[in-house]
Amino acid sequence: NLSLDLQKLKLEIDKVMAEIRIFESFERSITTEKDDEIYLVENKLLDGRAQSIAEFLYKEEGLNKTAIGEFLGEREELHLQTLKAFVDLHEFSDLNLVQALRQFLWSFRLPGEAQKIDRMMEAFATRYCDCNANVFQSTDTCYILSFAIIMLNTSLHNPCVKDKTTLDRFISMNRGINNGGNLEDDLLSKLYESIHSEPFKIPEDDGNDLTHTFFNPDREGWLLKLGGRVKTWKRRWFILTDNCLYYFEFTTDKEPRGIIPLENLCVREIPYPRKPFCLELYNPNCPRQKIKACKTETDGRVVEGKHQSYTISASSAEERDSWIDAIRASVTKDPFYDLVSVRKKKVINHTPEG
Repeated sequence: NLSLDLQKLKLEIDKVMAEIRIFESFERSITTEKDDEIYLVENKLLDGRAQSIAEFLYKEEGLNKTAIGEFLGEREELHLQTLKAFVDLHEFSDLNLVQALRQFLWSFRLPGEAQKIDRMMEAFATRYCDCNANVFQSTDTCYILSFAIIMLNTSLHNPCVKDKTTLDRFISMNRGINNGGNLEDDLLSKLYESIHSEPFKIPEDDGNDLTHTFFNPDREGWLLKLGGRVKTWKRRWFILTDNCLYYFEFTTDKEPRGIIPLENLCVREIPYPRKPFCLELYNPNCPRQKIKACKTETDGRVVEGKHQSYTISASSAEERDSWIDAIRASVTKDPFYDLVSVRKKKVINHTPEG
């Protein structure tokens, strides 16, 4: 029947167009994520219930996982309900904690703000313990160990981290977290070996490069960097974002030539012979120790940086001062450590929250 076939075709086209509008909405969400649920409900693409939104975010392929993470991390009531529903869609029964984290952290991209991370990892810990009732004595234990595993992944697989966490240290740092008691060494050893042999696979929405990191930098621009065995000035494109300073040979490069994590570093104006408008990055606590940083050699190898300090020259006093202010504003502690330290004190002392 031609009329029936045409009707079916029209329904299929309407369905495809609705999906296209949904995708376009979430592509927009990288800058306007707070308006997304309004857009979707007003256009009758979702019914406004947290469960419907969660199922869409969990099941629909091709969505921007950074945008999903930002959406789930908001603290408005609809977002909180959607986060719980989204986490409850994950099935963690009979998975060890690393396996569950691999599944969870692949379903979206973890946002950078500490409060958002806290809410999302709290929801994960609650769901994991619901699925595996006898593994941990409390959700606090699961929460702390989850962060310890994420930090272990960074320690073992980030080339900028010189001091790699050993199994013995990993076991030691998790003493007393099970409501004041210890977890079995065998459990911790298996979790350690799983991360050691295979790092977490983190969603990349941009073709497996670092472009997303530099989408909205705190500051960017051309500066001169002093470096090399024979000290020479090289022009580099610098990007300041996420408490790191990245530098590139060209603005079009997708991979940086060097990465300088700013944790524990300070910045100051310094005089330099025959080169005005200089600033210096240095470690005030260990001035003779190499700064933890990494660079990419011309042959593609990633190697540890050799600088005890970094000397950088701007084109004017105003530009130098602007960079100094931006770097000082960016230098913060890793939010993971603050989140975990508070929870650790609670469980090791085994005191309820007030």
